Amino acid sequence: MSSYVVRETFFRPTTEHAREQRTLPAALYNTIRQLLHHADGASVFVPIRSMQYLAVIDAEEIIFVDALGGYAYHDGEGGRLIRLAWRPFIGRDSLCDPVSCEMVYYFSGLQAVQARLLSEIGPVLNHVKHQQATQQSPASTVRILPFKPRSI
Repeated sequence: MSSYVVRETFFRPTTEHAREQRTLPAALYNTIRQLLHHADGASVFVPIRSMQYLAVIDAEEIIFVDALGGYAYHDGEGGRLIRLAWRPFIGRDSLCDPVSCEMVYYFSGLQAVQARLLSEIGPVLNHVKHQQATQQSPASTVRILPFKPRSI
């Protein structure tokens, strides 16, 4: 089977709308770490089809983009705008302990989306983990750039 690299560009808005401290369930965080380990350092793209969102997991954070909107151009480069980001804090006493996480909102009105992501991403991650175990997937790289819109 031939392999190829998928390259995507995402823009991080320069201003945050809100930030909160939460915890990720241990099972969810453990699955995220397993997916990253299996990807050998590449990013893992996880489509959450029921919400039309895409989660992109890398070693430092999980970003979420709306697949139906938020496409932007900056300096001749196009990409999706990051809506939310989860930044887990490493450090816990047991694999069964939840993991502290900083959740960053880049747009207003996303608290309901955040709650739904927390409930829907677990089964999707388990499905992706099962797929990884049964087939070889392409390597992926991610570029996250600051997005500074021009003033009108």
